[in-house]
Amino acid sequence: MIDSIPGPVPLKRTIPPLGIKDLPEAPSFRKLIGPSFIILGLGLGSGEVVLWPHMVGHYGLGVVWGIVLGVTMQFFINMEVERYALVNGESVFVGFARLLKFLPIWFILTTFLGFGWPGIGLYGASLLSHAFQLESPNTIAIILFLIIGCILSVGKVLYRTVETLQKYLIGVGVPLVLLLTLYLVEWSDLAALTKGIVGIGVSVEGDSYFFLPNGIAMGTFLGALAYAGAGGNLNLAQSCYVRDKGYGMGIYAEKITGLMRGGGAKKFTLTGNTFPCTPENMEHFRLWWKAINREHLLIFWGLGLFTMLMLSLLSYGTTFGEAGTAQGLLFVMEEAAAIGRMTAPIVGTIFLLITGIMLCATQLTVLDSTSRIMTENVFLLRKNSTGNISRVYYIILWLQILFGITVFSIGFDQPLTLIVLGAIINAFSMLVYSVIILWLNNSALARELRPHFFRNVVMGVVILFLAFFCIITAISSLSS
Repeated sequence: MIDSIPGPVPLKRTIPPLGIKDLPEAPSFRKLIGPSFIILGLGLGSGEVVLWPHMVGHYGLGVVWGIVLGVTMQFFINMEVERYALVNGESVFVGFARLLKFLPIWFILTTFLGFGWPGIGLYGASLLSHAFQLESPNTIAIILFLIIGCILSVGKVLYRTVETLQKYLIGVGVPLVLLLTLYLVEWSDLAALTKGIVGIGVSVEGDSYFFLPNGIAMGTFLGALAYAGAGGNLNLAQSCYVRDKGYGMGIYAEKITGLMRGGGAKKFTLTGNTFPCTPENMEHFRLWWKAINREHLLIFWGLGLFTMLMLSLLSYGTTFGEAGTAQGLLFVMEEAAAIGRMTAPIVGTIFLLITGIMLCATQLTVLDSTSRIMTENVFLLRKNSTGNISRVYYIILWLQILFGITVFSIGFDQPLTLIVLGAIINAFSMLVYSVIILWLNNSALARELRPHFFRNVVMGVVILFLAFFCIITAISSLSS
C-alpha cells in the first residue's frame, strides 16, 4: 500500500519529500474545536461589522443572499484546504510550491496587496476614539498596532494565543449583538430577512428587486462576497492553523513559539508527513474528515452565518431609509447614534465599543495570518525550506506593524476605501487559488483521499461563480 503515497512533483527548487508515518486517531470533538474560531474571527471585522451592514443600510435586506452564498462557498474552499493539511501535515503553500515554482511569489504579493494596508485596524481605532470622544484615531491606531505586536510576541505558543483571544472575543461579542438585535428589530424586519435570504428585496424608494438592486456598486458587492467569512488568502492560512492545532498528520509538525519564549532559536522544516492507505489509517481518516467537517460547519458556517445575518438585521432595523449617502465611518456612527436614540445613548456607545474591539481583534489575527503566509512562501523561495521560521515570522510581523504605523503617521484616514480595495483583490485571488487547490487535491493526494464527485462539482460551481462576478466587476470598473 505504500505505493499509493504520491511523491512530490519534481521541481528545480529543492523541497524535501513527505515523510511517512501512521495517521493518529481523532481525539474527542471538544478537543478539535479551535481553528474555525480563528478564521471566523478574521471575518468578524470586515464583512460582518463593516461591508454587509453598510450595504443593507443602503439597499435593504434583499442582498443578504450573498452572505449565505459567500459563507457557503468559503466552507467548501476551506474544507479542501483542511483536507490537504490533514493528509500531509503541512500547509497548502508547500503543496502549491510543489506544483508550480512561481506560486510563492504570487501569494506573497497578493497577501500584502490584499491585507497589507491597515484599513481594518484604522477602522477599529476610529470607532474606539469616537466612543471615548478622543480626537486622534491615527494615534490610537499606532498604539493598537504596538499592542498587537506585543501580544503576538509574548505568548508561549503563537497558535494558542490567537485561538484563545478569538474564543473570548466571539463568546462575548456575539451574544451582545444578538440581544441588541432582538431588542430593536420588529417582526416585519425578520420577515424581510427571510425574503432577503432568497434574493427578494425592497429598495429605499419602495421598488421591489430580485438579488441585486439598481445602482449597487459591483466592486463593493464582490468585496462583501469575498468577506462573507475570512476571504482572500486568509482562507489558505486555515491550513497553518489546523496543522498547528494538530489535525491529522499535523500532530507531527513543529510550532511557532513566542518571540520572548525563544522563538526563532530552533530550526525546523515546513514539509510534513503523509500516511500509507492501510485499512487502519483509512478508518482514522474517515473519522478525522467527519469530525473536522462538523467543527467547521458548526463554528465557521453556522455561527458565522448567524452573526452576519444578525448584524445585517440590526443595520436594517436602525438605518435603512435613514442612512442617506453616509459612507465608511459615518455610516457606523450613524448606526450607533440610531441605536442610542432607540434605547439609551450609553447603548450606542457600547455598540461602538463592541464593533471597535471586533475590528481591532480582527486586525491582530490578520497580521498573524499574513505573517504566516508570507513567512512560509519566503522560505519556499529558498533552496532549503528548513530554517529559523519563527524568527522570520516575527521579522515580517514587525515590518508589517511598522508599515501600518507609517501609514497612520502620514495621516491616512479613509479605512473603508482600503477595505473595499483589499476585498476586490482578495476576491480575484480566491478565484485563482480555488482552481489551484482543486487541481492540487485531485493530483497530489492518494486516490482514496481525493475529493469525491460532489465536492468537485461544488468547487467547480464556486469557481464559475467567482469568475462571473470578477468579470462583471472588471467590466463595471472599466466602464465607469
